Amino acid sequence: MTELRKIPATVITGFLGAGKTSLIQHLLANTGGKRIALVINEFGDLGVDREILLGCGIEGCDDGDVVELANGCICCTVADDFLPTIETLLARAPQPDHIVIETSGLALPKPLVKAFSWPEVRSRVTVDGVVAVVDAEATVAGRFADDPDAVAARRAADPALDHDSPLEELFEEQLGCADMVVLNKADLLADEAAVVQVNDMLTPHLRAGVKTIMTSHGRLDPRVLLGLDAAAEDDLDSRHSHHDDGGEHDHDDFTSFRVGFGTVGDPKAFAAQLGAIARAHDVYRMKGFVDVPGKAMRHVIQGVGGRFYGYFDRRWRDNEQRRSEIVVIGARDMDRTAIIAALQA
Repeated sequence: MTELRKIPATVITGFLGAGKTSLIQHLLANTGGKRIALVINEFGDLGVDREILLGCGIEGCDDGDVVELANGCICCTVADDFLPTIETLLARAPQPDHIVIETSGLALPKPLVKAFSWPEVRSRVTVDGVVAVVDAEATVAGRFADDPDAVAARRAADPALDHDSPLEELFEEQLGCADMVVLNKADLLADEAAVVQVNDMLTPHLRAGVKTIMTSHGRLDPRVLLGLDAAAEDDLDSRHSHHDDGGEHDHDDFTSFRVGFGTVGDPKAFAAQLGAIARAHDVYRMKGFVDVPGKAMRHVIQGVGGRFYGYFDRRWRDNEQRRSEIVVIGARDMDRTAIIAALQA
């Protein structure tokens, strides 16, 4: 009896703003005829990543090809959403050739990989690989800890401390589960010394044999991204996690909210304003769309830290209400009132 072919699934993880969506856009534009089913997990209630991908202008990238789980971390909701989503994809005719899952930037990848071991999934899908996307320039700048050496020294001296900041822990979790690391935004690194530095920073957190690949703007050959044949669901023990003790985890350190406002006459000035707001408050990531008067196309704007950029992605539809809306992701104790006031000013 011939064994049924398992559909490969690639999990793309990475911190906020690292370039996961850009990587996927490039993949979808260069599929080589493969049928790719895309599952997007958003943190917060504004499905920005899905809208960005649907506005990408790539032939064949339509509503039926993108499945969105917009209710928080995918690894926290697998029982309610993940299994039905995978079952829906498997019921399609024809079935997808490959499933790509973009996790939230705040998600822990290992619980998701573990879900592929469930009987309902294991016989039909295999995890081809976990790909961690890293913002190379931000990593060199030490964005996940102001002084990594001082934090490490404090941990060594104080047995009561069992992990670094939540950002550092998330970063380590994503690296520790990866089968391949994509060092994105490599074009922003100053020189070869910076390349060596970022690799030295990442290596202690990688499993043996895991390769790092330098990219810019997420441009990576699909032949490199897909076809890792890692069968990660059979290799869980080697993927270190701070939560391997079986304890539950949550994302109480983070929150998100969305802000609607009026038209934006100068997108470049608005991007600078967003950068100033992010630097002044404890904001990790902002992304959304703005209505530029006199322009027939919608303007996408997004960024991490103080770096923001924007572009026009598609025409406003005839039956669509033109609007400006931004989702803000940051620390739970960030000053929401002040941020909203600054955005609406």
